[in-house]
Amino acid sequence: MKHLIFITTVLLSLLFTSCKTTRQINKVIAPKDTSNTMNHQSAGDSLRMINATIGVFKSHYIDFKTFSAKIKLDISDNKGKQPDITAVVRIIKDSVIWISLSATFLNIEVYRVLITKDSVILLNKQAKEVQYRSLDYLQEVTEIPFDFKTVQDLLVGNPIFYNDTIDYYKQDDRFILIASLGKDFKNLITLSLDNKLLLHSKMDDVDRARNRTADITYDEYENKNGIFFSTNRQISASEKNKIDIGMKFKQYEFNKELSVSFAIPKNYKRK
Repeated sequence: MKHLIFITTVLLSLLFTSCKTTRQINKVIAPKDTSNTMNHQSAGDSLRMINATIGVFKSHYIDFKTFSAKIKLDISDNKGKQPDITAVVRIIKDSVIWISLSATFLNIEVYRVLITKDSVILLNKQAKEVQYRSLDYLQEVTEIPFDFKTVQDLLVGNPIFYNDTIDYYKQDDRFILIASLGKDFKNLITLSLDNKLLLHSKMDDVDRARNRTADITYDEYENKNGIFFSTNRQISASEKNKIDIGMKFKQYEFNKELSVSFAIPKNYKRK
């Protein structure tokens, strides 16, 4: 049960204003000899290239009204591979996240979850129990500072724990690397060279004593109606224990009418 709650919250759950970005990039690429005209030109060219890259990267952020998906989940932890789970996800942007988790082999619904900006409701369909929690419950269970927007971004495929404080930029003949420093995590992201799509995000806790890390790989992109969407993702998170989650999107749709009704049977016990 604890595994399912963790997986649920990770799922629900398991990133630039121009002026601030420019100041941070200048710290990285500014020449030591400011009197050198060639260095000024080189720094200016580099700054324009970096800002252009960031602009294209930001243009891929998925903006939407509604989102629905069916996801096959492969989970492994320190006890080995866990039974496969199928998740059905429905999101009304910035309002509600509805999730149903079923045991794939038996096709039996195990959990149903409703997340709003300030609350979490969990239905244990097998035990016939209901739990009412504040949104802080996500952080308590996962020990990750999830809020509603972060969970929403995680599910639709936008970068998470990424901000404007750029510490590092590098481009080679295969990839683009950008590192940012946030309140909770240092985030090193990898972009594709051609269209600046997010390929990988490596997050390390700014508090080294915690040794908390997470990796997300984004693969098998599809372009539907101008939206680039990763249909195959791998999430690895570790601190005291490690968990690996594979997310294979079997179906997904944006901006269709959705039902997020969440009836609680009268015979369910409050836990």
